Amino acid sequence: MNPVIDGPTTLSPARTRLALLALALGGFGIGSTEFVAMGLLPNIAHDLLPQLYAASPTAANAQAGWIISAYALGVVVGAPTIAAVAARWPRKKLLLWLLVAFTVGTIASALAPTFQLVLVARFLSALPHGAYFGIASLVAASLMGPGKRGQGVAFVLSGLTIANVIGVPFITWIGQTHGWRIAYIVVAAIFALTFVAVALLVPWQAGDPRATLRNELKAFTRLQVWLALLIGAIGFGGFFAVYTYVAPMVTTITGLPASAVPLVLILIGVGMTVGNILGGRMADRSVERGMLLFFAIMLAGLAALFFSAQLLAGLLISVFVIALAASALSPMIQTRLMDVAHDSQSIAAALNHSALNIANASGAFLGGLTIAAGFGYLSPIVVGAILAVAGIVLALVSFGIDRSRIRRGVDTGVVHAQRPDPVPID
Repeated sequence: MNPVIDGPTTLSPARTRLALLALALGGFGIGSTEFVAMGLLPNIAHDLLPQLYAASPTAANAQAGWIISAYALGVVVGAPTIAAVAARWPRKKLLLWLLVAFTVGTIASALAPTFQLVLVARFLSALPHGAYFGIASLVAASLMGPGKRGQGVAFVLSGLTIANVIGVPFITWIGQTHGWRIAYIVVAAIFALTFVAVALLVPWQAGDPRATLRNELKAFTRLQVWLALLIGAIGFGGFFAVYTYVAPMVTTITGLPASAVPLVLILIGVGMTVGNILGGRMADRSVERGMLLFFAIMLAGLAALFFSAQLLAGLLISVFVIALAASALSPMIQTRLMDVAHDSQSIAAALNHSALNIANASGAFLGGLTIAAGFGYLSPIVVGAILAVAGIVLALVSFGIDRSRIRRGVDTGVVHAQRPDPVPID
């Protein structure tokens, strides 16, 4: 009979690190499959929309951005659905099935012959995204132990941010030199490797025996859950409005060659990695202060990019700051969701990725609309700033409700204590 560990697991430190690295490798694969399209957008547009590209490369790039939106919408649909239905599944078993789905879906994306079928494949391949991060975050939190929940979430997300330093630029280069379809085959191989790593290194963990579909769905009855989701879905869109169109911005506005795009993506990835570390630590201290601080930093970066994108130094500094701030917000939004969701932990952990991918879809879509309307590649920056301001307003409303309830002696529904997550461990 497997023992139930209350708090940190009894695994050795070395085994714990290996298990965490296996989970982060999945994040690396997800970051690669989600973000590689941004750097290959012109290549995809040229291949899948040849007539439109010949008539107007700008219009073709804007329409190719739908591929990014399709993936984001798949995350939105899949994250709460899978997390709620499978909350009682053994966590390792669920992670392995999700990795199988990632592998198959990514191969389908590489092989689909038409733009429409690639859209469908990207939507289907995104369905496991939020559930993987949600369940992996719960596993990582149990491995890290009480008091380090934010750092556990950040560790899993670190795979995604490191992907933007190493994976996305390298795979973008592969896609530019050997074709975007080969790039997705490489991503599928990463998911297959992750399957092996999780199978060998992650300890067995039971699902939540108290979880039911009805209990998980209770999260949607709480105002603060909806506000936290809106903070991510709207405020985080400021980052994606810019990131989606960074490749044509680099070549058209700054005037750099296409070969410079992977280098800019590396810088963005470094910013995301640094931001993720800072955000995880800040989430364990004060979600409120951290969220407002990094939204303000994002706004400053967007303003700097708008006025200095024509200059190489302005471009590089601005995108680094924007990426750092956005990535720092991610673990804080996820921690906030887990705080206000009470016992609906599985769905709360996954919903963060629904929210962030609504931001992905809306940022890419709204930025594409302004480009297609003829406002140029700087216009998504304005869209991003508007979305970031809306995120700040929503955060102020949410935290204001907490303070008002505290003054009236009403339970805020926020679970600040770092509760252990008892699970059976081999």
